[in-house]
Amino acid sequence: MHAILGKIPSHKPVLIAGPTASGKSSLALGIAAAQGGTIVNADASQVYDCWRLITARPSAEDEAQAPHALYGHLPYDAPYSTGHWLREVEEVLQSGVRPIIVGGTGLNFAALTEGLVDLPETPAEIRQTADAIPLEDLIAELDTVTQARLDLSNRARVQRAWEVQRATGKSLTTWQEATAPPLLPLDACAALVIDAPKDGLTPKIEKRFRQMVDLGAMDEIEAMRDRYDPALPSCKAIGIPQLMAYATGQTDLETAIEKSVIATRQYAKRQRTWFRSKRMDAWARVDVADLSSD
Repeated sequence: MHAILGKIPSHKPVLIAGPTASGKSSLALGIAAAQGGTIVNADASQVYDCWRLITARPSAEDEAQAPHALYGHLPYDAPYSTGHWLREVEEVLQSGVRPIIVGGTGLNFAALTEGLVDLPETPAEIRQTADAIPLEDLIAELDTVTQARLDLSNRARVQRAWEVQRATGKSLTTWQEATAPPLLPLDACAALVIDAPKDGLTPKIEKRFRQMVDLGAMDEIEAMRDRYDPALPSCKAIGIPQLMAYATGQTDLETAIEKSVIATRQYAKRQRTWFRSKRMDAWARVDVADLSSD
């Protein structure tokens, strides 16, 4: 890790992106210990107070080693989006601390460094229409530029682009081109993305999830059992629906774990695709092996 630290200007904000289980939080702690700074969450699931283990939030011991922000600060039913996150990050930046922003949600980093599109809310009737349209038909109605900018296997992103186009008469690309300047441009940061190949990441994902269960993930599930709502963003994090199915007698524990591991691997694949895209070309690549080489 010493080689990585030597390349990071101690006065600049730091961004750390990477797939799940790649060692982002450990790197953030190492930077904070060596150079100072506040570790700021950029993960969409770790903002909720009800899931520490299942969402792999930093432990209480880790939080005692360096200041942390935007972790576990929201109740389970709080509305939250990239826009909410960006406004909270702006408050952190205005406080004068040196941020070390870490997470696996690529959209948050894109909004931070490229600017956030101020999209209007989608009318309910348009969303209901979109829900019933096959993915390939949604894609076919988008302009080619918007198609090229989207992960076309991600239905949520494709459907949102279709809804914007139908509701406003303007393509998502048109809205994006009218975006305000970014809150934190890349040239003002030390932007790092961890390159974690599949072969090394897959066993880590399974090991980590089984450790979560051993350490008490089911206690979190039981505490939320009466409030669980699969429609809430807080309840969609990987592992929660699967372990809730076990808690309610719909499956056995080993099956729940296996399904959670598979879903995590699939999510990590989508993350790797995002972080290897051309939009991340300006980010410095960190080999996952270098994180434990010292």
